[in-house]
Amino acid sequence: MSVPEAVPESVPESLFDKLWNAHVVQPQSEAAPAIIYIDLHLVHEVTSPQGFDLLREKGIRVRRPERTLATLDHSTPTLPVAADGHRPYITKQAQRQVQTLRDNCREFAIELHDWDSPSRGIVHVMGPELGATQPGMTIVCGDSHTSTHGAFGALAFGIGTTEVGHVLAQQCLLQNKPGSMRINLRGRLAEGVTAKDLALNIIHQLGMNGGTGYVIEYAGEAVRNLDMESRMTLCNLTIEAGARAGMIAPDEVTVNYLRGRARVPRGAAFEQAASKWLQLASDADAAFDREIDLDATSVRATVTYGTDPGMSVAIGEPIPEAGNASQEKALDYMGFRAGQLMRERRVDIVFIGSCTNGRISDLRAAAKVLRGRRLASHVRMLVVPGSETIRRQAEAESLHEVFAAAGAEWRLPGCSMCIAMNGDRVPPGKTAVSTSNRNFAGRQGAGSRTLLASPATAAACAVMGHVAGVMDLGATNTPAVQEVA
Repeated sequence: MSVPEAVPESVPESLFDKLWNAHVVQPQSEAAPAIIYIDLHLVHEVTSPQGFDLLREKGIRVRRPERTLATLDHSTPTLPVAADGHRPYITKQAQRQVQTLRDNCREFAIELHDWDSPSRGIVHVMGPELGATQPGMTIVCGDSHTSTHGAFGALAFGIGTTEVGHVLAQQCLLQNKPGSMRINLRGRLAEGVTAKDLALNIIHQLGMNGGTGYVIEYAGEAVRNLDMESRMTLCNLTIEAGARAGMIAPDEVTVNYLRGRARVPRGAAFEQAASKWLQLASDADAAFDREIDLDATSVRATVTYGTDPGMSVAIGEPIPEAGNASQEKALDYMGFRAGQLMRERRVDIVFIGSCTNGRISDLRAAAKVLRGRRLASHVRMLVVPGSETIRRQAEAESLHEVFAAAGAEWRLPGCSMCIAMNGDRVPPGKTAVSTSNRNFAGRQGAGSRTLLASPATAAACAVMGHVAGVMDLGATNTPAVQEVA
């Protein structure tokens, strides 16, 4: 009688390992990266032209057009169409970018959410709203903040323009496997503290390069208590710590968000899919290359003061001493000095929007602060919904009327002032409080000075006319506000 061979025990895997292994077409070797299959390719007007040109040069078609989804967002004006039908593009180049994507999608049979689409919006807002983003997927886009989609338990990351062409042509991508990191967030966020505040604190702790070479999985009580829109904010900002992607394991919150959306299965098929999604989690004994525990209960309303998202403080704290020449340069550019209180800084412009904080919950948070109040007389405020779906929902809830009554401008969906490609810019030397994701020198316009904050904090700043938190709205003592040269 022969003795059966021992069956080797399976090695515990992280959520990242499971998704990576499920999509490997050809394993990584010493000589070459792995080839991985891509489930969803998101496309916008700025980084896609070269990809389509590559197809023309090779005389080939898009390999899986049904797995590519396109939208207009970066260069699109947020002002309405003029009476003569003219759309107010800031430059001819911006108009050409948009038209080129429209032409490419028509030629290669790609689904485009064009100007007339009721779902058009920022690519990382629209994908989840449609249910195109689903747990277990690999998702790429020629945009670094593709990490947003990891909130659903997807492996999602940005790619370069050349890689856009590769995915269009092959539906696969060459990739070296990153390392894995888990950040355990203990406890619950305090009342009034948001996912934006949490994300800025994580980046502050890790540093701008602290996540380089890793895919980060967020876990712990603080994460489980976030709604899906907050989870998207957290994963969106993962890239700002240098990481390749951010991920959160699916749970009932994820399932409930996706239920009934246009691109998910219906009925029994949805329940079957949901059952599989809920199994996507790191094994209990999974090993990570790096693991960090952070106390979420200590996070407070936060604002940045430098030229990267890691340079942040709680609103009531003084600006710390510069730790190196780069930080000294950042303070000089921003017009700050060590020891200065953030509340002393005058605010000129406030921007509510972007793929980080342009969702309906973000607009509600800002409107809650603004209701019954007016902006400071010197402040200009733009409110830009992340999609047409959000715009309609906000208007159905009369949020646009709250913004208008406060003195803010209500705009059409788009990336807008986040990247300032469409004419929505911060003038040189002016200070903007922005709910977007990047604050490097000139991000929102040449010479602009950007402070990143949550929607509620940004709205409070707009009312007070200087850096402030919601807790300051009832204060009677106004600090001496700094005029910046």
